[in-house]
Amino acid sequence: MVEDPELLDAVLRLAAAAGCEVHRALDSADARRHWAGAPLVLLDPPAALRCARSRLPRRDAVVVAVPGEPPPPVWEQAVAVGAEHVVSLPDAEPWLVAALAEAAEGSRGNGPVLAVVGGRGGAGASVLAAAVAVGAVQDGRRALLVDCDPLGGGLDLVLGAEDVQGLRWPDLTVAGGRVPATALHAALPAPGVGQRTGGELGVLSCDRSEQGPSPAAVEAVIEAGRRAGETVVCDLPRYPTDTALVALAAADLAVLVVPADVRSCAAAARVAAVLAEQAGPVQVVVRGPAPGGVSAEDVARALGLPLLVGMRPEPGLARALERGVPPGRGRGPLAGAARAVLDELDAAIGLARSGSQA
Repeated sequence: MVEDPELLDAVLRLAAAAGCEVHRALDSADARRHWAGAPLVLLDPPAALRCARSRLPRRDAVVVAVPGEPPPPVWEQAVAVGAEHVVSLPDAEPWLVAALAEAAEGSRGNGPVLAVVGGRGGAGASVLAAAVAVGAVQDGRRALLVDCDPLGGGLDLVLGAEDVQGLRWPDLTVAGGRVPATALHAALPAPGVGQRTGGELGVLSCDRSEQGPSPAAVEAVIEAGRRAGETVVCDLPRYPTDTALVALAAADLAVLVVPADVRSCAAAARVAAVLAEQAGPVQVVVRGPAPGGVSAEDVARALGLPLLVGMRPEPGLARALERGVPPGRGRGPLAGAARAVLDELDAAIGLARSGSQA
């Protein structure tokens, strides 16, 4: 409820940047109809005075906005209407964008963040990351699959979504700060893996470009998903780039994927040493077959990491990936491993998942 034309233009511009739809109340009677249900009420000083005189009930999340420094009467009007904040524009524009974005997204909780790293090249980390994201969506969740490896060929290919419309990292301009999760999902490719469950998957792929995301961009995307209560899965390169380190620092759980052979163990030991310095909880997923009889427990013991799950070989997986079938759908060793990872991720942040079977 804003009368000042210039202030109204500024508010509408900030709401658009936040991905927030607004209802403009023309008077206190119109405001009363939306007063209790609106997640955020934004007033200018004259509107605050009129709402106070109309004896609208006290509520949380009332903000009074003014251009420039607020004169003393504004504080009296803010107190009268029960405002929590008085903000001066343009100085408080970043704060107001964040408040509007939070109002639009709601407070859905602290979404879990997973980092997946391969113990060696071709270990299957990208496939497992995609399968975990698919498993989350099949559980009815919203998930973000974030590609942090520009040399990996693109996670959209792993999901068979290379022709699905949407932005990839080279097309997305994110300099950091707050990114609305709703607007982000609307801009990204959305492979249709959750139609029956109500889940939604957004994929942010590096495409086939050498231009990878900046650390600030990855941090902003991860935080957008986390704030919205989404499951965020990051596919990381083996080498500790600045971008990978940002994702590791944000992760509630890091998973190291290691094939069950001696050479892979030797290569993974170097990666495990880096993860031990940079990440929080780290567990290992061991992928069969084991041509020399090395067990999953042997691999975990050699790396000094807890074993999360040992995954049997899945017949036909390579052929299915070549045909563009998203990994982790239905049943099988890969889907079972992905669900075990989801269970452990939820346990890491104290959440209880329902309806999941490893």
